[in-house]
Amino acid sequence: MKRPAPEVGRNWAGNLAYAASRLVEPASLAELAAVVRAEPRIRVLGSRHCFNDIADTDGVLVSLRHLAGDVLLGGRRTVRVPAGARYGEVAPAMHDAGVAFGNLASLPHISIGGAVQTGTHGSGDRARSLAAAVTAVELMTADGSIRRIARGDADFDGAVVGLGALGVVTHLDVEVEPAYDVAQTVFDGGDWDRILADLDAVTGAATSVSLFTTWADPDRVDQIWTKRRTGDRGLDAAMIGAQPADGPRHPIPGADPAPATEQGGRPGPWYERLPHFRMAFTPSAGDELQTEYLVAREDAVTAIEALRRLAGRIRPLLQICEVRTIAADDLWLSGAYGRDTVGLHFTWRPDQAAVLALLPELEAALPVSARPHWGKLFTLETDALRERYPRWHDFAALRDRLDPDRRFENDFTRRLGL
Repeated sequence: MKRPAPEVGRNWAGNLAYAASRLVEPASLAELAAVVRAEPRIRVLGSRHCFNDIADTDGVLVSLRHLAGDVLLGGRRTVRVPAGARYGEVAPAMHDAGVAFGNLASLPHISIGGAVQTGTHGSGDRARSLAAAVTAVELMTADGSIRRIARGDADFDGAVVGLGALGVVTHLDVEVEPAYDVAQTVFDGGDWDRILADLDAVTGAATSVSLFTTWADPDRVDQIWTKRRTGDRGLDAAMIGAQPADGPRHPIPGADPAPATEQGGRPGPWYERLPHFRMAFTPSAGDELQTEYLVAREDAVTAIEALRRLAGRIRPLLQICEVRTIAADDLWLSGAYGRDTVGLHFTWRPDQAAVLALLPELEAALPVSARPHWGKLFTLETDALRERYPRWHDFAALRDRLDPDRRFENDFTRRLGL
């Protein structure tokens, strides 16, 4: 068993003690380059929100939180951001400058570099993953030099969702658009049979639609959260057996709604509505584990029906399950690579042994298009993963070119066969 280093500590959920020998926090690119050149094993630690060991190492962990710098607008179309910054930290300044990201994840607390490298996403039929908004990656490779890889370059689609295996992402150029307002409305209830009869109509009824269920009743949804840009239509809830909530809600039924972003249909700035949780609060349940599988859009109904059949097995370990949509992208290791996608997200009770015992059964029940979120718990093995990512071998070849001495590998990438 690995010995955790006290100065490195644990991840956000507390289920993982980092095995790294030490944590370094360079304040400049020169300091970072010195660490990269000197250390035989290096991984980058973001906001510690991964639930597996993707960010761990038996060598040295590097945090970029002091390698911040300014957010720089590139005209009105892109913004250059430090990889170690969090979305919730840069969003207010961007809004004040009149620009916005096209989408955000459920949590504003996550680092931009970590979210992009793991293929993290928000929600919406037309909304691609956060990584798909990246137009250029600045990557420090194993010799300490900076390589800029821009959209259109041969390696770009492999480098954006890179699992930390190609080098240290220091900065990213990201697409922006004019700042906009969003209104969030939550509905109670919903009938799965009516929803699945026309899932496209339900998920397309607002800018973003999330279906939350505890699976206590496999025939009913607990809550439907909709986020609507000004001018977009809203959900006709009565058609699916839902009704407007009579007050603010937390995604987990019965939990204090104070950490949740404002609801009730009142418009507000994009960064205060697109996430489910406010930056100033501990997000989600806090004491939890997470898993997510991303299935091809055409397999979504089949996948949800499989979960309904497994409700009795899932329910005792579950805090909440969320179903949401992501548009296709071209990034090789993205969960939405090459196809529109539906995410099946599980927030589990903090019983890792029981969750890991259930996951093989859950994975076997889902369609073979199911891809895991790289930062969450899963048990799919290398052969299954290779079959689900058509550019898997191309990514492995890219990794061989950029890190031939395996300076950035760890147990996680070794298990994947990369």
